[in-house]
Amino acid sequence: MLEANKDLQEAASHLRQGGKVLRTAGLIALAAAAVAIAAGVAMRWRHEAAVKRWTVAQAVPVVSFVKPQPDGAGARLILPGDIQAWFDAPIYARVNGFLKNWYFDYGASVKAGQVLAEIEAPDLDASFAAAKARLVNANAQVSVRQAELQFAKTTYDRWRNSPKGVVSVQETLAKKGDFDSATARLNAAIADVNAAQGEVGRLEALESFKRITAPFDGEVTERNTDVGALINAGSGVGGGTGPVLFRVADVRKMRIFVQVPQRMSAYIREGQKADLQLPQFPDKTFEATVATTARAINQSARTLLVELHAGNPNGVLQPGSYTEVHFNLPPDPNTLSIPTSALIFRNHGLEVAVIGKDDRIEMKKISVGRNLGSSVEVLNGLASSDRVVISPPDSLAAGDLVRVASEAASTRKGRWSGTDAEKNSPAHTKATERTR
Repeated sequence: MLEANKDLQEAASHLRQGGKVLRTAGLIALAAAAVAIAAGVAMRWRHEAAVKRWTVAQAVPVVSFVKPQPDGAGARLILPGDIQAWFDAPIYARVNGFLKNWYFDYGASVKAGQVLAEIEAPDLDASFAAAKARLVNANAQVSVRQAELQFAKTTYDRWRNSPKGVVSVQETLAKKGDFDSATARLNAAIADVNAAQGEVGRLEALESFKRITAPFDGEVTERNTDVGALINAGSGVGGGTGPVLFRVADVRKMRIFVQVPQRMSAYIREGQKADLQLPQFPDKTFEATVATTARAINQSARTLLVELHAGNPNGVLQPGSYTEVHFNLPPDPNTLSIPTSALIFRNHGLEVAVIGKDDRIEMKKISVGRNLGSSVEVLNGLASSDRVVISPPDSLAAGDLVRVASEAASTRKGRWSGTDAEKNSPAHTKATERTR
């Protein structure tokens, strides 16, 4: 009996010990589950925070920038110009008539004084003959008046020198009046001779104008008449409105005229060299020298008239030709250059995006000069220390926060090109990262 109770007590003790073990195991399992749940929640929170940070980071645009570079290279100013002959004279007729003959055609070389054409002027010839006849008649009248004066003088001298009482004072005074009248008639006759001589000289000069001559050595560039054509005096002579009969040009040396914009006029100096390029000679360049300027700005066009001189020993340059005048200008230290990809065209005008100190965008208006293809000149609006965004997104606005893609690559020395600007763009950076 005692042994049976002892066995029961031992069995109960074993049961109590087994229950404690089970409770301990359950508590451990529950704690482990709680730890696993807490770890999962913490991991999920960290993941959500990372996703949020990634999303926020992706919302900030990644940009590249360049710093404006000084325009260290000399500028090349190309402007249209007009080539003119050293001397260029339109030849008008000075008398009316008919063209008798012409002796030189287009392109002929002539010497100063050579006869280009002759005019028949019968009306002028008749007037000239009549004037000469009037001169002869006037000279005859002078001879008559001289004889009258000589007779009046002799008579007056005889009456004046007569002894007193032989002739009356009244008769002496009458003879003196005859002498004075003869003197006046002779002076009038001499005046008529002078007038007739002047008319003969005028008509004789017009007679010489029947021969149209070259004013200087040159080339005949125009002939606007032919044999038998009616000729009217031109260029306002005597109210005439006749056309240009010939045009003669001296092409041994040429003048080139070009209008330089006011902004670039300060760089033009006398003695400065320039290159001429003509459409008919695409592979040739001709040298010209700045001779003078108008020294005044044209108020209508705001340009400066510049005259250049160029030799033409072979006669290749032709008057009236169009040419491109290439000026090599010195560099302007105040002019900066930026890639054309940095320009932003919006309602406010031409702008660029600049990265501020806090990596926020500032929009700056600029004024540009020449378009150099991959870059443009900036005349004002930027400083050399500005960080100018290249290839900015369309949505980029003032105050936006940005991230710089590669500052080291954007601040390199030397001048950049369009290819360099593309390499620094965000699209190129992302593509490079994907390749890696």
